[in-house]
Amino acid sequence: MSGSNGFWEQPDVVEAFATRAPDHRLLELIETYDDPASVRVLDIGCAGGRNTVLLAERGFDVHALDTSRAMVAETRRRVAAVLGEEEAEARVREGRMDDLSRFEDGDFDLVISLGVLHNARSWDEWQRAVAESARVLRPGGRLLVAQFSPETDLTGEGVRPVPGEPHLYEGLPAGRTTLLEPAVLDEEMERHGLVPEVPTTTGRTISGDTRRVSVNALYRKQGGGAGHPRA
Repeated sequence: MSGSNGFWEQPDVVEAFATRAPDHRLLELIETYDDPASVRVLDIGCAGGRNTVLLAERGFDVHALDTSRAMVAETRRRVAAVLGEEEAEARVREGRMDDLSRFEDGDFDLVISLGVLHNARSWDEWQRAVAESARVLRPGGRLLVAQFSPETDLTGEGVRPVPGEPHLYEGLPAGRTTLLEPAVLDEEMERHGLVPEVPTTTGRTISGDTRRVSVNALYRKQGGGAGHPRA
């Protein structure tokens, strides 16, 4: 998550995220790797660990971070059941999506950023986060992304642009968010050397007056071959 606030520390929010099923696109993507133990993965904004635990169970060299202390604690608890407490402590850390300085350039084969980037509180923060994700990816590495679009309305009252702030909106429960259309997301990712591996799509879930509209993308960092990273 972006800068942690009280919303992400609430026990019911932690439980809601922890009990969600793993991302279906990630489930499909990991099947393309023949040697999971050789694939180093970073789960940014791991929340309650729904995807981190999956990766640990499947044998990937997984690391994870979140700004929420409560989310990190829950993810560590669940990862410890798979890898042991010492490994969970080392692999799951508190940290910001726009500061991955503990990791080296080209440190990862796969970076997961699912439901995270839209939590940026400013356009500058969003850009820093993408730059950091690109930096820690090795050439040819992949970035799996899901982020809300401006069509999203989780309250039934709509979202409102913040005057003078590009792509920044108010109206979602977690506070100010950065919302992008698919074409804008692709364009901005390309500025950071990330190109679509498959066409970027939009998923919509409508329930009554609310809409959850997510832009879903898989990017590859330019400079590598077409083969799967260390697969």
